[in-house]
Amino acid sequence: MTEIHVNPGRTGLAGDDRVVPFQVEGLDVRGRAVSLGPLTDAILSRHAYPAPVARLLSETIALTVLLGTSLKFEGKLIIQTQTDGPVNFLVADFTAPDGVRAYARFDAQAVEAAKAAGRTEPHELLGKGVLAFTIDQGEHTQRYQGIVALDGETLEEAAAAYFRQSEQIPTRVKLASAEFYDRDAEGKPRHSWRAGGMVVQFLPQAPERMRQRDLHGGDGYTTSEMEEDETWAEAQMLASTVAAEELTDPDLGVERLLYRLFHERGVRVYDAQPVHDRCSCSREKLQGVLNGFTAEEIDSTIENGEIRVECEFCSTVYTFDPAEFRPAN
Repeated sequence: MTEIHVNPGRTGLAGDDRVVPFQVEGLDVRGRAVSLGPLTDAILSRHAYPAPVARLLSETIALTVLLGTSLKFEGKLIIQTQTDGPVNFLVADFTAPDGVRAYARFDAQAVEAAKAAGRTEPHELLGKGVLAFTIDQGEHTQRYQGIVALDGETLEEAAAAYFRQSEQIPTRVKLASAEFYDRDAEGKPRHSWRAGGMVVQFLPQAPERMRQRDLHGGDGYTTSEMEEDETWAEAQMLASTVAAEELTDPDLGVERLLYRLFHERGVRVYDAQPVHDRCSCSREKLQGVLNGFTAEEIDSTIENGEIRVECEFCSTVYTFDPAEFRPAN
């Protein structure tokens, strides 16, 4: 893997849809950062998502890309929410080495009511439920799943809690999404979605430095009560200064942002990893599913003389002749 000490004046910028791993030795932190443009816009453009739903899903995509590209094996990372809010289900999955897909389910009337009431913050749209992280290494392996509660937390906060509880790694997550309005080469108005994110993790050589103080028995705690290592506190402070506009700015570049944050401590970046909008659905897979249906189940799926299946992720429509799945006389 190529190392580059960041100098934004001479370093080639990774650009959109490429995850940039980085390390700040002076702070004992490692991380990954990404700016998503065409990938996010392609996924969202297939569905008529209201803007608040699109923002949530695009942040879920950014989180999944950041974590999925760290997989060291051929497999899949699935991140999903199941909640009681207006946006009751979000799912994004990353299939190694570079495939991404996602979709959302929501109550349209509840979302419109939330918009009218000005209650469109992430925790208000999600409500209470869970955020699940599932790692699937394929056939003949057992899935691993980690779950954290969603009860007023943002996706950023819940993801950090997952790493703190399940992986015992102090982690800071930053996610953002934005709508862009501009004009194409012919001067016609154009609308698009972007997303961005950063994961910063404290990984000192001395493991005891990662230990956190015992918390008091009260109802809550503050960040200062949890983090006791000075360098991690500094890293968190720097990460907290990142604005949503910086994470989604198409002209900034991830390397420039990392330099702004960490140049005094010596930041280095590694080879960027491209990610692609790629659904795993196929006609062959659906045929396999339908082949397992009983005759009665096949009959119940027929509409206008055919079986029609639409992929929830990519909206591709597959049609089948029912005769394919009926035993020959």
